[in-house]
Amino acid sequence: MNKYSHKYNVILDNMDLNEYRLRPIAAIMYIQDSFARYCATKKMAAYDLFAYNLFWIVSEFNINFTNDLPFWSEEITTEIWISEITKLKIYTDFRLYYNNKVFAQGNGCWFILDSETKRPQKTDIILQHFDICPEFAIGEHKKFFLENIQDKLSEITHKNNLSDLDFNNHVNNKSYVNVAEAAAPIEFKKSHTLKSLNIKFNKETFLDDILICSTFKTQQPNTFVHKITKDTESVCDIQTSWQDNVYNDNIVEFPLKIKEEI
Repeated sequence: MNKYSHKYNVILDNMDLNEYRLRPIAAIMYIQDSFARYCATKKMAAYDLFAYNLFWIVSEFNINFTNDLPFWSEEITTEIWISEITKLKIYTDFRLYYNNKVFAQGNGCWFILDSETKRPQKTDIILQHFDICPEFAIGEHKKFFLENIQDKLSEITHKNNLSDLDFNNHVNNKSYVNVAEAAAPIEFKKSHTLKSLNIKFNKETFLDDILICSTFKTQQPNTFVHKITKDTESVCDIQTSWQDNVYNDNIVEFPLKIKEEI
């Protein structure tokens, strides 16, 4: 089988408390977890690679949101596959489904690094374990370029803590997106819905590192660039595009039928 699928339910921690729907950036967690599960079925999970002094690292995510986001506790289905492999890069494409409709889709770029040198390794080992499904969810894999930045809108400081770390003891990718989201004005987030998310991971950070997240306007309406730095070095670049909120603030017809406990 060229594609891997897994089912999840939207949990409270991944819910937008204003709309009772999945936080768009939580989609990253489901995709990364699905990829980890897929790798485990191929004996290529992170713990399998430790034996070879290797580890996975993601360098880029691109996600487009296309339909209504699922509500709390609703079931979603992820679908992920390896779509292209070059000498050093492994590309995955993915879709997320809710009520049999795609609500998010995109791609990611991964590397396998040597744990001592931190240098990318050839992808020969991947070709021995995975099949390639040459299907692209949002088009061919091209280098992503940020929009030209204009005025700075905000800047916040974040000190990495234990909740930011993953099992490799470096900061989890999703934490950078959380920092960028925290920098956005709450009134803007209440009146807008995320349309697309592009992330470029540039450098690892660790416990107690101090990060600066600066948010900038661009020439494109409702499109922003979030630059995260440590000691002036670029750690992560994120671009977000938004649309006016498509949901009704007053949820009348909640879709869930919760049974009363007797």
